[in-house]
Amino acid sequence: MTASILDKMASGQSNAVQECMDTYGGLVWSLALRFCPSRDDAEDAVQEIFVELWKSASRFDANQASEKGFIAMIARRRLIDRLRKAGRRPETTPIDEHGDRIPDESVKIENDAEAAIAANVLKDLKKEQRTAIELAVLDGMTHREVAETMRLPLGTVKSHIRRGLNLIRKQLVEPVPTGGAK
Repeated sequence: MTASILDKMASGQSNAVQECMDTYGGLVWSLALRFCPSRDDAEDAVQEIFVELWKSASRFDANQASEKGFIAMIARRRLIDRLRKAGRRPETTPIDEHGDRIPDESVKIENDAEAAIAANVLKDLKKEQRTAIELAVLDGMTHREVAETMRLPLGTVKSHIRRGLNLIRKQLVEPVPTGGAK
């Protein structure tokens, strides 16, 4: 099996960063255009994203997400961080440099990668946490309804949900090998 571009970057191969930019530059650029208010801002963001990818390459785990999904996830997080610092909200419709709407497959790829990571963490949670989250998030129950269904105090249910979601959130920020969510 050949090493992924991110594996090459993590091992310090000199041409890996250029290979990553050549392969995933379009994906990162389309995300930057979607989130940034100007072309210049998007160019700065793309540079920051590739620096972040270089720093984060060793965290890539092919069992957790595809390489493309991991890159889209890192890019999106970096762009959201930039927006938070600037106090702005992202555009909801992707546009190209001419102001035309463009299809944005990268959002689907990233969402799929994040969903896979969240599902892996969810299955590793304690049974009570997993059940409470599934009832609240997947079945749309209120905390009170979850408490009644599980026959637990409302405060306990809220704690199970909060702690479980915090573990999932933590894995989405910095994934670790499977089995590390407990």
